[in-house]
Amino acid sequence: MFDFLLSIYPWVKALHVFAVVSWMAGLLYLPRLFVYHAERGSPGSELSEVFKTMERRLLRGIMGPAMSATWLFGLMLVLTPGIISWRTDGWIYVKLATVIGLTGFHHWLIRCQRHFAADRNRISPRGWRLLNELPAVALLVILVMVIVRPI
Repeated sequence: MFDFLLSIYPWVKALHVFAVVSWMAGLLYLPRLFVYHAERGSPGSELSEVFKTMERRLLRGIMGPAMSATWLFGLMLVLTPGIISWRTDGWIYVKLATVIGLTGFHHWLIRCQRHFAADRNRISPRGWRLLNELPAVALLVILVMVIVRPI
């Protein structure tokens, strides 16, 4: 049924990696913007409005499309015959769980961006610095699962 995916597998894989890199860049950068916004962007200030524009554009212009493309190309990869053995490849389940977690984090960041846009951020700059580490840890887990395949 999905045999045609074999012929385009290298292209799909390259596009998946490109989408992941783009999405991860946003997931790492947006919380850093929130750190600076929480530190220096007092409500109503010109700088606060600049941060709001940057955050909105990053989410809508880069992160949203990159997340969608990551999922699209990732699903195409797992549907390619012979690539995944669902019975013996435990790593794929850890990877999928981590990607689902990153997707939840992405959607939570959307809510946080809306709070910043309404001048209602409740997380300290230190809190944002700690949260900024989550995508890096998730990326490490994903890379180990895909490259090392320990399980």
